[in-house]
Amino acid sequence: MANIKSQKKRIEIDERNRQAHASFKSQMRTAVKKVNAAIAANDKKAATALLPEAISLIDKSVKMGIQKSNTAARQTSSLMAKVNALDKKAAEVKPEAKAAEAK
Repeated sequence: MANIKSQKKRIEIDERNRQAHASFKSQMRTAVKKVNAAIAANDKKAATALLPEAISLIDKSVKMGIQKSNTAARQTSSLMAKVNALDKKAAEVKPEAKAAEAK
């Protein structure tokens, strides 16, 4: 334990910030997991509805200094690519379903 008053205060502030950042990271990860769950269920509406919140939290994490900007850009890009790929999956599935119905 530190003896200097300013260092004691710094330790308290660091612990408070650590807890706040851990809470925020958990919130951000939960939002990303919700988007990924919607993607896994091929639910385009839910995924597009949840995406802005997840991206907002990712961007805020950079602003708060919780993660680096390249990490956030990679996460955002990955989520966007997965959501946009849902359109292509839906388009590919529809012709097959029509062919099955025609038989």
